[in-house]
Amino acid sequence: MNADRLLQHYERIADAPDAIARLRRFILDLAVRGKLVPQDPSDEPASELLKRIAKEKALLVKEGGFSSLEGSVELTKAEPFAIPASWAWCLLDDIAGIARGGSPRPIKSFLTEDPRGIPWIKIGDSTRGTIYIDTTEERIKPEGLSRSRLVVPGDLLLSNSMSFGYPYITNISGCIHDGWLVIRTPENHISKLYIHRMFLSEYAKQAFSIAAAGAVVQNLNADKVRRLQVPLPPLAEQRRIVAKVDELMDLCDRLEAARAGRERSRDRLAAASLARLNAPDPETFQDDARFALDALSALTTRPDQIKRLRQSILNLAVRGKLEPQDANDEPASELLKRIAKEKARLVKAGEIKKEKPLDPIMNQPFDLPLKWSWVRLDSLSRLITKGSSPKWQGVNYVNADEGILFITSENVGNQELRKLDELKYVESRFRDIEPRSMLRRGDILMNLVGASIGRTAIFDLDKEANINQAVALVRLVEISDGPLVQYLLQYFNSPTAIDFMLGSRVITAQPNMSLTDAREFPIPLPPLAEQHRIVAKVDALMALCDRLEASLDQTAAIRRRLLDALLAEALAPTKDLLLRAAE
Repeated sequence: MNADRLLQHYERIADAPDAIARLRRFILDLAVRGKLVPQDPSDEPASELLKRIAKEKALLVKEGGFSSLEGSVELTKAEPFAIPASWAWCLLDDIAGIARGGSPRPIKSFLTEDPRGIPWIKIGDSTRGTIYIDTTEERIKPEGLSRSRLVVPGDLLLSNSMSFGYPYITNISGCIHDGWLVIRTPENHISKLYIHRMFLSEYAKQAFSIAAAGAVVQNLNADKVRRLQVPLPPLAEQRRIVAKVDELMDLCDRLEAARAGRERSRDRLAAASLARLNAPDPETFQDDARFALDALSALTTRPDQIKRLRQSILNLAVRGKLEPQDANDEPASELLKRIAKEKARLVKAGEIKKEKPLDPIMNQPFDLPLKWSWVRLDSLSRLITKGSSPKWQGVNYVNADEGILFITSENVGNQELRKLDELKYVESRFRDIEPRSMLRRGDILMNLVGASIGRTAIFDLDKEANINQAVALVRLVEISDGPLVQYLLQYFNSPTAIDFMLGSRVITAQPNMSLTDAREFPIPLPPLAEQHRIVAKVDALMALCDRLEASLDQTAAIRRRLLDALLAEALAPTKDLLLRAAE
């Protein structure tokens, strides 16, 4: 066996997403191939063991009410894999009595609360990841015994439906329903724990899966399980294998606990660091920010941690804490005056309708830096509207070359359009029915309905397009080629804005935000020059987050490749390794 190098390198691969689960599977794989513990020449070979088992098995069939495969059934010529010389391949039917449980029906008429009733062992009485079944929730009347199957302590139970093929050992006598198979081995000739571990191996799982394939509902009947080919070690080696498997599974438990401890410590440090950024102390903020940036690679080892980092960056940006203020910047109030002047011109020119002014924001959600202003979205916009359902307007969906693009909430992602390979199109006459919601490049799209409420993106396609009733169109007043659209996009996707959106939504069967909510939406507006700096800084930090995510993917891939190589090496026969070394 070549497993030593795997353990030597384990620290390098321990943080691979599935490293410990794969290590557990690998241990069981080694166990059933005779590679986990050394063979002992003094052990009685399995071929002799099988001769004695045959006599005991005959008694099981005769006295235990078990059946066997009919006729003479031989092993397939092709052995599933190589095993040591002292081992033997056999059918499970050769070494065990196997039978299906039974359910007295209607079961409710047989259930009893009498403590003298027979324990009724159901799948629900087992716990995944454990070995033994010790108690049952229900009991049945003794008259139900003739319609069921009695099991005794030490019997193996195998689930044969739903999560089929999962093994347990019962510590109690009781009756089993037809969702179980009982597997009873001759006493003192087979280690039940070895058979249990063998059932947990990938070899047995795949064999059961193949046997159950093809049915509408996958299940294992008794004959399919009887035909399982079993790699049988000498009895003494079975016991050594079980002891070694248990020892290594305990090691896996400790490794898993250590990894979980590392993750908890990292989570606490990351949470504390991000909390200090999101609710900063003015006196320590620079030091806190410097520490967080310097420790990014240590604090962000999972995608969910990077997601929280992105959210913190956006929160800092829209609260004026990401970039220093410049005393020379023109205040946001001057920008608002120019926007108001342009809106008045558009009204006078008949390009937009004059609307009733909205009330100013009196209760400011949080304090802003000097030169920033609280403003409602309507004050920055020339149009806020939403689309309509083609069905309501009697308009049909068509092929792409027959109509105009139709954007739904499914296409509005966080900061960009999504599912562009699933775009829909409607008849061209929809543009005449709903002209106000025809899109222009640069329009902001905001989801108003359902689980994606508040998700915001920019329409950046050079196509004629319209929207449905679940999407709002926000078209800003154009006074320059400034960064306002990009800043608002960052703001709308920040936790701060999303909290506002969720707070203003109408609670119905499907939560939604009205157009009035959208028009009244509060915006923390920086000076124009600071908008430029904020957008640039956020873009730079998001690019850094992208690189961190890419490095996580790369590191995970390297760990997986190393684990694959080490597992392959550990499973390779020594002869193969010598040949590779010679090459």
